[in-house]
Amino acid sequence: MSGKLTLIGIGMGNPNTLTIAAKRAVEEAEVLIGAARLLETFSGLSAERFPAVRAEEVAEAVRLHEEKNVAVLYSGDTGFYSGAESLFPLLQDREYDVLPGLSSLQYLCAKAHTAWQDVCCVSVHGREADCAGEVQSHDKVFFLTGGNRRVQDICRELADRGMGELTAFAGERLSYPDERIVRGAAGELAGMAFSDLSVLLVCNDRPVRSETALPGIPDESFLRGGTPMTKAEVRAVCLSKLRLTPSCTVWDVGAGTGSVSVECALTAAKGRVFAVERDGEALSLLEQNREKFGAWNLEIVAGEAPRILEELPKPDRVFVGGSGGNLEEILRLALQKNPAVRIAVTAVTLETLAEAVRCFGLLELKDMEITELAVAKARLAGSYHLMQAHNPVYLLSGEGGA
Repeated sequence: MSGKLTLIGIGMGNPNTLTIAAKRAVEEAEVLIGAARLLETFSGLSAERFPAVRAEEVAEAVRLHEEKNVAVLYSGDTGFYSGAESLFPLLQDREYDVLPGLSSLQYLCAKAHTAWQDVCCVSVHGREADCAGEVQSHDKVFFLTGGNRRVQDICRELADRGMGELTAFAGERLSYPDERIVRGAAGELAGMAFSDLSVLLVCNDRPVRSETALPGIPDESFLRGGTPMTKAEVRAVCLSKLRLTPSCTVWDVGAGTGSVSVECALTAAKGRVFAVERDGEALSLLEQNREKFGAWNLEIVAGEAPRILEELPKPDRVFVGGSGGNLEEILRLALQKNPAVRIAVTAVTLETLAEAVRCFGLLELKDMEITELAVAKARLAGSYHLMQAHNPVYLLSGEGGA
């Protein structure tokens, strides 16, 4: 006859954070299975202790003690980035109970006097994640840290991406007598030291977020001055041809007022957009439009392409709205950095169109598409509406063959 099997979330480690049901189950257990740190918490009990972490090891320990009352211990909550998830499929032939625990997310948010139902949760403990991308696109982000992504490392990433002023809460050794909770700017926490047994909550009061589900911000919403701007209808098709992903890196070369840059930044909210421009007036407008739309993942790069592009990270997407006569060099450099990059180029003159076609062929870009966009918009003439044609725009798109 099999004994009772219970999977228990014990909270952060302090027995005082156990639920009453979990405390009773631990005290009634004849065998305790779990990580050594968790077993030490209950060293005063007479139960046999069996250290195991990997799901297969835990399942084997359960099988060896199937006639006894067994409690498997997990830190935090059994449903929050817990090893219990890997154990569930290995226990299909057993009856067992699961008792949830207090998670570090709940605990730290309580200490920070904030709700947690709207928090974006990210684990970098043995996992890959774009920490800065998550923070710039959410109001609140909670990080389970570990390894080479400690609290100070994540805060340093945020500071390097211009988010060092955001408010952060670091929780170290939560619930233990030497618990430490630090509140401060992310840039400040980047200069501190925190142990691996720490978590982080970052608050962003201006996340990057598009107000619409699809591109097409009205032209009049942008500050323009006398700087050329890619119009809404053309812009929408350009973004469609770029095939943006939520976390891609984009170069906008010849960014002008930044209308394409802003739309890319809002669409790829977890990504990075580099707006490259050489004109002083346009650079000023770029700053103002970035501020107006809260596109904080948009980085303005002052300089001449292609030279200035050498300093940028490799792009996933490149949009060229103005090349200054250096289109071939710009595209070559983009392909050197990422042979699979996707590219879109606009042209308003036949000469630029011919040069773009030549470059796409020379550089062997695949799946090349050439689209002519002829837009006409109504204007009032007395009590009548007349359609007024805009100059046609040619759009070329394709990608590297790698």
